[in-house]
Amino acid sequence: MDLVRLLCAIFLPPLGVFLQVGLGIDFWINIVLTLFGYIPGIIHAVWIIYKK
Repeated sequence: MDLVRLLCAIFLPPLGVFLQVGLGIDFWINIVLTLFGYIPGIIHAVWIIYKK
Protein backbone atom coordinates (compact mmCIF):
# COMPACT_ATOMS: atom_id res chain seq x y z
CA MET A 1 0.00 0.00 0.00
CA ASP A 2 2.91 2.38 0.63
CA LEU A 3 3.97 2.01 -3.00
CA VAL A 4 0.55 3.20 -4.17
CA ARG A 5 0.70 6.16 -1.78
CA LEU A 6 4.22 6.98 -2.93
CA LEU A 7 3.18 6.96 -6.59
CA CYS A 8 0.21 9.17 -5.75
CA ALA A 9 2.55 11.49 -3.84
CA ILE A 10 4.73 11.88 -6.91
CA PHE A 11 1.95 12.49 -9.43
CA LEU A 12 -0.65 14.18 -7.18
CA PRO A 13 0.94 15.12 -3.84
CA PRO A 14 -2.32 16.07 -2.04
CA LEU A 15 -3.85 12.71 -2.97
CA GLY A 16 -0.90 10.84 -1.45
CA VAL A 17 -1.23 12.82 1.78
CA PHE A 18 -5.02 12.34 1.80
CA LEU A 19 -4.63 8.57 1.50
CA GLN A 20 -2.21 8.62 4.44
CA VAL A 21 -3.82 11.05 6.91
CA GLY A 22 -7.23 12.08 5.55
CA LEU A 23 -8.45 15.68 5.68
CA GLY A 24 -6.16 16.76 8.50
CA ILE A 25 -3.86 19.75 8.78
CA ASP A 26 -1.12 17.93 6.84
CA PHE A 27 -3.44 17.65 3.83
CA TRP A 28 -4.12 21.40 3.80
CA ILE A 29 -0.43 22.22 4.26
CA ASN A 30 0.30 20.02 1.28
CA ILE A 31 -2.35 21.79 -0.83
CA VAL A 32 -0.68 25.14 -0.09
CA LEU A 33 2.82 23.80 -0.76
CA THR A 34 1.68 22.26 -4.04
CA LEU A 35 0.14 25.57 -5.09
CA PHE A 36 3.42 27.35 -4.32
CA GLY A 37 5.38 24.79 -6.29
CA TYR A 38 5.03 21.20 -7.38
CA ILE A 39 8.37 20.07 -5.90
CA PRO A 40 7.69 21.31 -2.33
CA GLY A 41 4.36 19.45 -2.46
CA ILE A 42 6.09 16.24 -3.49
CA ILE A 43 8.75 16.55 -0.79
CA HIS A 44 6.14 17.16 1.90
CA ALA A 45 3.96 14.28 0.70
CA VAL A 46 6.83 11.79 0.68
CA TRP A 47 7.91 13.00 4.13
CA ILE A 48 4.38 12.52 5.52
CA ILE A 49 4.12 9.02 4.03
CA TYR A 50 7.44 7.91 5.49
CA LYS A 51 6.83 9.61 8.83
CA LYS A 52 3.57 7.80 9.60
